[in-house]
Amino acid sequence: MIYSIISRSTWEQLSGENFYAPDSLKTDGFIHCSTKEQIPWVAGQYYEGRTDLLLLGIDEKVLQAEMVYEDLYNLDELFPHIYGQLNLDAVHKVLDFSPNEDGSFSFPE
Repeated sequence: MIYSIISRSTWEQLSGENFYAPDSLKTDGFIHCSTKEQIPWVAGQYYEGRTDLLLLGIDEKVLQAEMVYEDLYNLDELFPHIYGQLNLDAVHKVLDFSPNEDGSFSFPE
C-alpha cells in the first residue's frame, strides 16, 4: 500500500467522482505518493502547521495508471509516483492525519 496526503476539503469534493487529478499531475506530470515509512518526513517537509489533512491508502494492484518508484530529487530514497489520474476505487483506506501536539507528524496507528 502507498499513501497520498490530501486535504479534507479536497477529498470531500471528490465524492461521487471516479478519478482524482491533483495539480501536481499538471505541474510535475505525476501524483506524489509515499510509503508508510516516508509519510512523517514528507508531512513535516511540506505540510507543517496543517490540521486539515487525510491520508489516502492506495492499493497499488488496483491502480489503472502507471506507478514508478523513483528518486527525482536526489534524496537517496525511492518514492512512489503515479503517472496519471488516481482511480478512486484504488483508495482502500482514508485516515485522519492530524499533527502531534508538538506539530510533528506520525503515521496514524
